[in-house]
Amino acid sequence: MPPSPAPQHCPSPRELDDLELLSVGALLPVRAFNEPGSAVTLDLPPDVAAVAHEAGAVELVDPEGLPLARVSVGSPDGWAVEPLTHAQHGPFRSHYLSPAVVRERFAGRAFVPVTDALTDVQLRDIRDLGPSVLLTLVGHGTPHLSPVALLRATLVAADFLDTAVVAVPLAAHGDATVDHELGVQVVANYAGIDRVHGLRDGGELPLEIAEIVEADRPEPDEQGLVLFFTGLSGSGKSTLARALMDRILERGERTLTSLDGDVVRRNLSSGLTFSKEDRETNIRRIGWVAAEISRHGGVAVCSPIAPFDATRQQVRAMVEEAGGAFFLVHVATPLEECERRDRKGLYAKARAGEIPEFTGISSPYEEPQDADVRVDTTGRSIDDALGDVLDALAAAGYLDLRPDESLETGADTPPSTPEPEASGVEEVAQQPSRNPDDVAQQDVERMTEPPSLNVLFVCTANICRSPYMELSARAATAEDGSVVFRSAGTHGFREHGMDAVMAEAMGRRGVDHAGFVSRPLTPALIEQSDLVLTAEATHRTFILQDHPAAFRKVFTLGQFADAVAGSDLVGAELLAAVGERRGNAETSLDVHDPYGRGPEAAEACATQIDDLLRVVVPALTGSTRIGA
Repeated sequence: MPPSPAPQHCPSPRELDDLELLSVGALLPVRAFNEPGSAVTLDLPPDVAAVAHEAGAVELVDPEGLPLARVSVGSPDGWAVEPLTHAQHGPFRSHYLSPAVVRERFAGRAFVPVTDALTDVQLRDIRDLGPSVLLTLVGHGTPHLSPVALLRATLVAADFLDTAVVAVPLAAHGDATVDHELGVQVVANYAGIDRVHGLRDGGELPLEIAEIVEADRPEPDEQGLVLFFTGLSGSGKSTLARALMDRILERGERTLTSLDGDVVRRNLSSGLTFSKEDRETNIRRIGWVAAEISRHGGVAVCSPIAPFDATRQQVRAMVEEAGGAFFLVHVATPLEECERRDRKGLYAKARAGEIPEFTGISSPYEEPQDADVRVDTTGRSIDDALGDVLDALAAAGYLDLRPDESLETGADTPPSTPEPEASGVEEVAQQPSRNPDDVAQQDVERMTEPPSLNVLFVCTANICRSPYMELSARAATAEDGSVVFRSAGTHGFREHGMDAVMAEAMGRRGVDHAGFVSRPLTPALIEQSDLVLTAEATHRTFILQDHPAAFRKVFTLGQFADAVAGSDLVGAELLAAVGERRGNAETSLDVHDPYGRGPEAAEACATQIDDLLRVVVPALTGSTRIGA
């Protein structure tokens, strides 16, 4: 009788990473799955395991069904791996090299394991090593960033260095000691006889890398979100879910998708029965769709019964794997109340044996122990019960949909804010700060009369050049008040402090940066400004692409200084004249970015800005104290 054919099985993401490393010899001396004492294991579902043991092997496939390897099953010494092919697709696949190729191609270099975005301090250390290889550990559960973001950030860092980037899918196995030992072994297999350099902590992220990190680690209120309601039939979960969706739609700030259990069953799972297995399949389908919505920053609202903890945990894992947040709402209305509300008579039919495997009657409901909020709707209005959910969402930082009490009560002014206690408050917390979307508070406080001009300085991140321009111009016009100076960044961070190196250059000129926080450029800021002065011509082009009507008031700082030099006009009259005869924004007049280039570059940039402001500020206000 011929042997049974080997069954196919798609391993977990961790097992797929282990398979790739086993196939290229990166885990030596481990050569197979399930070797005694090894953390590199392969677990098969019972039905697959039974057939695999009978056939003596299992064929491992990727999520799309591509056969990757044949694994011999049953030997107590380990399950040997016979590679059939290798993964051919995926981001940055060309950087996934075997240890043998790496040792041959990069012999003599220093090898640097990388698990997070590289800081300026780390970049300098790597540069001092000479030629190097950045072994970027991007296996499942290993990096703090997503694998794609970590590779993007490392490739950006490599542009500053004499280095190569190699991707290593070293997965986490749930034990820090085991993972460390595996990591040491894998890195040694790649480095061979060459030295391995461990990175020290500390330093700041360069701007280009920081932008990748911020995009990959959004703030909770910008993160993709799955709101998962679970509870017995009749508990009120669908009613609460619909009420929450109404609030989200009314606010109009997030894209929203409803994944109600019954609706999904009709449209996505119409072929499934109501057996336990098929009901759990339906919930996993809901979870997969919700996870994909969260991957792209959307909000998905799901309201299945989802009675089993294992399935809810699978959905949570899908969402978190996609980079979204999973918010679990347990609508914990008691069974007695749910039966009392039973308008469809489902509970009565279940008790009569007409509906098999009915949750709460003939099939169990496993109450979640990890719910973010627990709501009992018994005897409560929809708005009252929904309030519990809204409060929990706001406390978690995901969505603040709570009603504005001042609008509901008709109050003319918001409630007063208590004075902070003096003890234990750091001095920096008491320094002036500003709302990034409004006129700076210090502007308002120092104005004795409405300003005649609003001037906005713009650079890339609003942490180097434009804050230097803003604060230097303010210092020169401290007793004037007729002009308000502000700054922003075309790709600006929210509420970051000024770059320390540039701040030191400004401090040497007697100008204080305390209380400064960055902000992104907005249409409102452009609209409010009478004059917009950018560091480079590229910033000017960026603004005019979206705001062509502002062409008469947007200049580079160098362009504007060149245009007003020697003019007898001042203030608004000057702006009107220059707007009519503006010249080209020559790149030779640009103020180039000193970020990450050290104190000398910052000093040169500061001197250039001082020279330009000595021309611009008197033309606007008559003051001359710049860079004193």
